[in-house]
Amino acid sequence: MTEVSAREADPLEAEVRALLSRSDTAAAATLAIRARGPEILRFLTSLLDDPEAGSDAFSLFAERLWTTLDQFAWRCSLRSWCFRLARNAAIDLRRSNRPRGREIPLSQASEIERLAASVRTETASVLRHAQSELDALRATLSEEDRLLLILRLEQKLAWLDLARVFLGEDATDEDLRKESGRLRKRFQLAKDRFVEAARARGLVR
Repeated sequence: MTEVSAREADPLEAEVRALLSRSDTAAAATLAIRARGPEILRFLTSLLDDPEAGSDAFSLFAERLWTTLDQFAWRCSLRSWCFRLARNAAIDLRRSNRPRGREIPLSQASEIERLAASVRTETASVLRHAQSELDALRATLSEEDRLLLILRLEQKLAWLDLARVFLGEDATDEDLRKESGRLRKRFQLAKDRFVEAARARGLVR
């Protein structure tokens, strides 16, 4: 499906356009932020690798969407544009060495702040539930596979360091090399099984 046809099939875009055509920019922005906000917040938190920074970037994203939505030319999908706004907000925050100034009129500030806070709260609840589901799913793995996924994905241990965890300090270089190769293969199989099971539960796409 092309981007144009995908946009035409997106009911959110049609609703936002309809609101804008009636000059109800506030309602259009609210709808867009509520609909796209959760995935944008997850994206920013992951991109910045910091929940607090992600939250701050999300607030900036929401402000910019609120003030510029009526200028959006629709040359791309609303979703693509939101991700671009979010990326730019993250870049600007990274470059700034001082607290950012408000980009919206004070009269609109409380409304947008409440909206952003609502999206953050709802998204945090969803993420906690998803994490709980992932933890339960991980508990079904063998102890070795569970340990392997945690140390490689979460703790980011190098393969030789992983081999040392499994073999101990007295392992020879040759033993470590062989164990590293074995763990690479086992990791890939374990990860594939885990992702497939998570996808079946609707936890990942």
